[in-house]
Amino acid sequence: MLAASNRRRKESASLPGWIRPQLALLVKRAPEGPEWLHELKYDGYRLHARIDAGDIRLMTRNGLDWTHRYPATAQALSALKLKNAYLDGELCAVREDGVTSFSEMQAATDRGQSAGLVYFAFDLLFLDGASIAERPLVERKARLQRLLEAAPSTIRYSDHVVGDGPRFHDAACGMRAEGIISKRLGAPYAPGDRGLWRKTKCLNREEFIIVGYTDPEGSRPYLGALLLGYYAEDGRLLYAGRAGGGMSRAVLKRVYDTLRPLVVPTMPLAAPPPKTNRFGSPLKLSQVHWVRPELVCEVQFLTWTADGLLRQVIYQGLRSDKPATEVRRPTPAG
Repeated sequence: MLAASNRRRKESASLPGWIRPQLALLVKRAPEGPEWLHELKYDGYRLHARIDAGDIRLMTRNGLDWTHRYPATAQALSALKLKNAYLDGELCAVREDGVTSFSEMQAATDRGQSAGLVYFAFDLLFLDGASIAERPLVERKARLQRLLEAAPSTIRYSDHVVGDGPRFHDAACGMRAEGIISKRLGAPYAPGDRGLWRKTKCLNREEFIIVGYTDPEGSRPYLGALLLGYYAEDGRLLYAGRAGGGMSRAVLKRVYDTLRPLVVPTMPLAAPPPKTNRFGSPLKLSQVHWVRPELVCEVQFLTWTADGLLRQVIYQGLRSDKPATEVRRPTPAG
């Protein structure tokens, strides 16, 4: 009786202003078994959608209000026939081959052309005056699917399969997706909990702090390469490598203009980067412009070298939705 009473009180709670998102643990191999469901891992911005009697708010994973950045998505969400709701999802640019692209997502954001972006909703935490965050995930997703049956084309339900995670992961990689997210289908929504959700990647994509940049060479304008870093658990800012590829002339100018006000005279790293490595050209420290470690970017890379540096790094875009202080080097579990 007491448990039922507590559940009724939670369900009758008012619509939350913001809910800390549930996070996923990076693993080497997707889990197996019928207690897991598996979704594609989208390559965009994680956004919560708070809908309250036509008032729409889009919030980042840190609670920032980004509704003004994506008015077309907010308008599409306002077309849903409901009193109030709280959704978890990912806003993405979708390429012609059906794969999501963070670089295209950021380009659309920078141009203010967000009408073609797609919001993939994968969880429902509150609906029409009732909290359902503690209900089993598979039940929340079933209600979400029904809710989105008549939604505009830019609001889509994130479907899933149950069981056989490794096979689903192989199929996702064959589609050149970023990876998959595996979730315990009977679990409640657990903000910040790493373990009930697990991510298995196809591509090595991570976020790093920009700690400096080099002068351009040849016909390349604005800057040469970005110097990247991450925080160790003891608080030291460590060097991770360089990113030079993947930046058009327009991107180079945009990144350069953003970095110039952050230039500082002293190196922010705990130790200087190596001047040479066997996978890249020598690093001339005299040509490095150090910056305050505030900007975060996402890169794709081949692997980590034995001496702890990134190899074959391709720039993807800036991540203004994540504070630099949260950037760590991820280590897959299992």
